[in-house]
Amino acid sequence: MADETTDETAQIIEVGEALVGQRLDRTLAALLPGLSRTRAQAAIEAGRVTVDGRPAKASLLLEAGMRVVVAPEAAPTRETADQTAGMTQAPELDIIYEDEHILVLNKTAGVVVHPAPGHAGGTLVDALRAHVPGLDAAGEDTTRPGIVHRLDKDTSGLLVVAKDAASHAGLARQMKEHTTVKRYLALVEGQMPVPEGVIEAPIGRDPRYRQRMAIVRAGAGGREARTRFRVLRYAKGRSLLEMQLETGRTHQIRVHLAAVQHPVVGDAVYGRPQPPQPPRHFLHAAHLELAHPMTGEWLVFDAPLPPDLAAFQVAWER
Repeated sequence: MADETTDETAQIIEVGEALVGQRLDRTLAALLPGLSRTRAQAAIEAGRVTVDGRPAKASLLLEAGMRVVVAPEAAPTRETADQTAGMTQAPELDIIYEDEHILVLNKTAGVVVHPAPGHAGGTLVDALRAHVPGLDAAGEDTTRPGIVHRLDKDTSGLLVVAKDAASHAGLARQMKEHTTVKRYLALVEGQMPVPEGVIEAPIGRDPRYRQRMAIVRAGAGGREARTRFRVLRYAKGRSLLEMQLETGRTHQIRVHLAAVQHPVVGDAVYGRPQPPQPPRHFLHAAHLELAHPMTGEWLVFDAPLPPDLAAFQVAWER
């Protein structure tokens, strides 16, 4: 291995079993606070990242025992700071399938899907507009073109996007009729009392805290919501679940699990934080099935846990 001197402010990652086979740039973005995948790639290109003492490519697949060192970024000059002030970087798209009508992507945690109060720019929609010419025609709402379902900011995983109006209508119809299959992985507090089941309770805006959702009776604004769950494993007072949505309400999985006293681990809004905590709530959209809106072909997609949650899972199961 090449000789290496490490700045005391450098960030170091020792590659364990959970990170084997992951791309270097994705791993850095997932594990290092404040580092997007775009910035990770820029750091690699600038030579600030070494693996076992040598410069590496962003696409490098990690192996057990590797030592990744990220040198600190030089402080920006006054000129650079003035040039970049106020700019918001659109996120990079991790596309796993694309044709002329739709694309399916693996959303990174920390990315907001479409503009909202407090998130006017740097959203997934901004990146989609740059990638898909004419995207604004995909749907009637120009603030969220192409979007037929959403993931919370800190939820990672699979999302399908329409690229034209006809595809948007077809996908929206499937979502409304609940013919798509959407499964999530969730680590929750406590041991589920049964190996599988259904949580059924109406969800609406919390009357006391309008930024949150809650279990609300139908007559008071709650809408029907059903979530299936299956226990995959149990250890150390926590359960790993496979969740399947049968409806698509805002924060549905998180609200339903909190309502049955098994909140998602790391959920600062609906949970009760207990150590150890993951870097975000442990919820990942891992599986998606749908009919292609134009051809009718049945499409199936899977996305493995990203490095931050995979590493936390390995530590939890030890």
